[in-house]
Amino acid sequence: MTMPLQTSISLAPPVTSAIALAWLATLLYVGATICHAIHLLFNKPAAQRWGQRLTGGALFPHGAAIIIRWLAAGHGPYMAKHEVLLSMSWIAVAIFYLWQRREERAGQALAVVVLPLAFLMLAVGLFADPAIRRQPPSLRSIWLVIHVLFNKIAASSLLIAVGAAALYLIKDNKPQWRIAHRLPALPDLDRISRQWVGFGFLFWTITIAAGAIWANEAWGRYWGWDPIETWSLITWLCFGLYLHGRRFFAWRGQKAAWLVIVCFTVSILTLFLVPFLPGSLHSEYFQ
Repeated sequence: MTMPLQTSISLAPPVTSAIALAWLATLLYVGATICHAIHLLFNKPAAQRWGQRLTGGALFPHGAAIIIRWLAAGHGPYMAKHEVLLSMSWIAVAIFYLWQRREERAGQALAVVVLPLAFLMLAVGLFADPAIRRQPPSLRSIWLVIHVLFNKIAASSLLIAVGAAALYLIKDNKPQWRIAHRLPALPDLDRISRQWVGFGFLFWTITIAAGAIWANEAWGRYWGWDPIETWSLITWLCFGLYLHGRRFFAWRGQKAAWLVIVCFTVSILTLFLVPFLPGSLHSEYFQ
């Protein structure tokens, strides 16, 4: 039996400032997406440059919003849906932005998929209850910090992977479309998707391991078949199946791309639906 969690407190001025900064970041991400779309549709290099600048610029108010809330709350961003989604979207955009600067052509194309998903995540977080919650003793563990951080990195990696898979299907099925000619080659999109699934799978594995250690500290057992534990394992098995099929059965092309999309859908259910359902120990932390 778990103790009732913290009570919400009224919004302080720092929290209001953090919300305003997060909305500013959302608008900048929308602008960046529009610029990348203009470049992809009409081959406008200036729009692409502005898209990168707006993306990089948005990370500053977005990050400042998280830090301000962190300082006001006295704990990391893992106590409520609002702060969980704000921090997860920041990590997703930061990882994508750094990778985009390394692989510019692929990054320009993937921006029209990854950035909308990221700012949608941010917007959903902004519509959630922003009230600060007190941190219970069970959350004061380095293993929880590792568990949460690695989960966010894994989710960000899978976001890029599904973006590459979606563009692969567009280019392969609609080669006559104007944007198809400006997308990276099919082997490159296939490679990007595979690499980021592998990266995300590694971090998802560490997420489960760290979560089990934290669960033993907090609840006295490593594994209890809690709904989110079960669905995390299902997600891990799905992406493991994908990597196994690629390694031993040479799965490529549309089959692999569709499997990434199916696996990503399962991960979305695990990350954004299951934790908020009643009957899970985790649901108390994300209302």
